[in-house]
Formats: sequence, structure tokens, C-alpha cells
Amino acid sequence: MTVQTFKAGVKPYKESGYINFDFVPDPDRYVLTAFKIVPAADTDIVEVAAAVAAESSTGTWTEVWSKTLTNLAEYNAIVYRIEGDIAYIAYPVVLFEEGSIVNVMSSIIGNVFGMKAVKTLKLMDIAFPAAYMTTFPGPNNGIEIVRDKMQIYQRPLLGGTVKPKLGLSAKAYATIVYESLLGGLDTTKDDENVNSQPFNRWRDRLFFVAEAVHRAEADTGLRKAHFFNVTAGSCEDSLERLHAAADAGMRYIMYDFLTGGFAAFETVRRAAEKRGLMIHVHRAMHAVIDRHPDHGVHFRVLAKWGRMHGADNLHTGTVVGKLEGKRAETIAIANMLRERRLTQADPANGILFDQAWMQMKSTFPVASGGIHILHVPELVAMFGLDAFFLFGGGTHGHPRGSRGGGCANKAVVEAISEAYLRGDDVLRSGPEIIRTLAQKVPEVQEAIDTWGQVRFDTE
Repeated sequence: MTVQTFKAGVKPYKESGYINFDFVPDPDRYVLTAFKIVPAADTDIVEVAAAVAAESSTGTWTEVWSKTLTNLAEYNAIVYRIEGDIAYIAYPVVLFEEGSIVNVMSSIIGNVFGMKAVKTLKLMDIAFPAAYMTTFPGPNNGIEIVRDKMQIYQRPLLGGTVKPKLGLSAKAYATIVYESLLGGLDTTKDDENVNSQPFNRWRDRLFFVAEAVHRAEADTGLRKAHFFNVTAGSCEDSLERLHAAADAGMRYIMYDFLTGGFAAFETVRRAAEKRGLMIHVHRAMHAVIDRHPDHGVHFRVLAKWGRMHGADNLHTGTVVGKLEGKRAETIAIANMLRERRLTQADPANGILFDQAWMQMKSTFPVASGGIHILHVPELVAMFGLDAFFLFGGGTHGHPRGSRGGGCANKAVVEAISEAYLRGDDVLRSGPEIIRTLAQKVPEVQEAIDTWGQVRFDTE
């Protein structure tokens, strides 16, 4: 009988079975990741990559006797390629609980970012096996059903965050909602930090805003909605708000999926599915996680996780607005959210792996943050028509108020969408289309006069 022996001590991670440059991972059996690594001074990137693989899977800093009780080779994460500062690490899919991004986060990014051997570390992309993807629900509705429920086709959907987002009473808030919807917006929304403050309690806001939405529908003959933010300090409070919104005949809720957390988001998604609600997902806090070019988690990963857990709509940035975001990367993320079959690797634009979606329902990319009517040609050129455009200040800052802003937004989006459907190059023809429209629609001319010189471009 052969007795397996244990030899105590410490040895480099790269000598402990976490590096194999000859290994070719099977995408049906491994979760594939790409980490951008800047090692601490006097530290080898190969050793740091091995440390990341070890500490995010089966390893620790010293040899342990208990590893003789299992076959760790079946469970080790493996660094299979290093290109420049990018380390590619494959994780056996059996390391992860089915349908749980919480477990994926705790495993892959839960501890390794704090290691002293790492100066900076960023998860640039991740891909899951097709079978594992089937354990996630994806959106309850997706683009097609959202369009059917709202009865809006052949153009982007239009929304707007109520401004000022804080300080308004519930009745004043509802007045702005009504004016915006009557003017031409399809939806209005709470912003990420509108919950249940003393000046505007959630149930009061629901009462007045629901009345405003129903009145706007009756007055226009069109489907209208408001995104009620059900994010709260507890899942119980979130669910109570969700059910109250459904009982009031509302179609949409909103959830801050990063500040609320993926476990709470999944709880909300399940309840929304039972009540037939659509879910608008805000990405509040994302820049804390993804903005640094060398550290954190890239937004393409957060966006993928948001779709997998159930976002019908998800903020992706605008490029042309006030929030940071690169054009090619933003377009690639929007396409990833909408693809039903397969997102193919596109390294030039940051998509490092193929991802099979297994017919998971698609997510509306949402352009929001500092946009107005003169941005519409660029937005349509980037996002196409399967997108959601949110004009906050670009609605309420109009000289004629929210009703005038809603009118201008809808008129321009409809005109640019018609040109896009004709096959026009809307980047070239768009400005002239808007100028011509302004001769017929005074609200458009007034918007041009107000914001014609306002841009936020930094690229």
C-alpha cells in the first residue's frame, strides 16, 4: 500500500500547479477570464498571475496537509496564457454554484485584489460555458416584450429622469412626470438615489405618480410608464415597494443592482416576474468599480452579469454625454446585451472571448447622462434603434418646461429614426434633418437655441 506523504513548507505559486502554458481550456468546461496585472515592485508577472489563480481557486500561501484528501488538479484554476500585461486564467466550472453571480464574484474577485504582490489588477473580460449560462434566468421580458408591452416600434424608447431628483414633494414630482409624458416621453424615472426620503416618501410618490401616469395615458391614448426605484435598505422593503407598484397598475420598476447587490437583485427579479413587471437597472456605483484603467472590474463584465441576472434595461453610457466611456467599447457592450445567440470575440474592442447566450432574452442598452436633441444622430448611429434614450436635463431644461422638452425629444428621435430606417447616414444627414424639423416644431428650435453649443466630448 502506497501512503501519500505531505511535505510542509512554502514554495512559489508558479511551482504549485497553477501555470500551464500548454493547456488549452475547453470552453464547455471552464470559465475563462482575462486579468490585467501590474505586479508590485520586484515581483514577476508569472508568479503574480499564478498567485491570482491559486488564491481565487484552491491555493493558499503555504503547503497544507489537507490537500492530500482530494485531487486538486481537477479544481485548480490555471494560467494558460500571458500576453503583455494580460493573464488568461481558466476556472473549472464546477467551482461555481449554478445561477449565482454572487458566488462567481466571491471566488474570482473576492480576495485577490488585496494581495500585496499586486499593484493593480483588473478583470477585463469573462466568459461562461453554455451549460452554465442556462442556469441564469436573464431578463423576464427583453427587448421584444418590452416593445410589445409599451406598443412602441421602429425607434428608440424615450425616457427622462425627474429633475431635480431630490427635494421635490411627491405631488410636485408627479406634476413633472405628467408634463413629461404628455409632452412626448414614453417613460419617466426615479434616479438612483430617490428612495423614501422625508420630503418624498415612497408610498406618497407612488400614489401621485401612478395617478399622473394613468392620466397621461388617458390624455394621449398611448402607453406610458414610470420607473419606480424599489431599491431599499432591505429586501423586505424592496419587495413591499415592488408589490405596491404592481397593485397600482404600474408596468415598470427600477433597481440599483450594484449598490443593492446581486442576491437582492435576484430576489427582486423573481418577484417582478411573478407580477409581470419590467425591470430598469441603474448602474449606480459602477465607476467606483470599473473606471480606473488598471484596477477593478471592467463594465463589460458588470453588464454581462446584469443581463444574466435579469435586466430588461441597463445603463451603458452615451459617449457623447457627461459620463466617461469609450465609443468602440460602449458600442461593443450594447451589441453584447442585444445578441441572442453568440457574441464573438472582438479583441480590438475589448471582447476577448466568445460568449454563447443560449437564446437568453436581450437587454435594452440605455443611453443616459447629459444628452439633448443634437446628440440624437450620434446616438442612433452608435446604438441603432433597439436602445433606450433617457433625457433628464435635456427634457426639463427646455424653455417651455418638461412638456416642451418631451415634445422636442420625441419629434427629433422619430425623424432621425425614420431616416435611419431609410438607410441614411444619420451622422451626415442628421443635423440638416433637425434644422428642417425646427422650422415646423418650435420646441425643437428652442432646444437648439438652448443647448446647441453644449458638448461633453473628451475623445
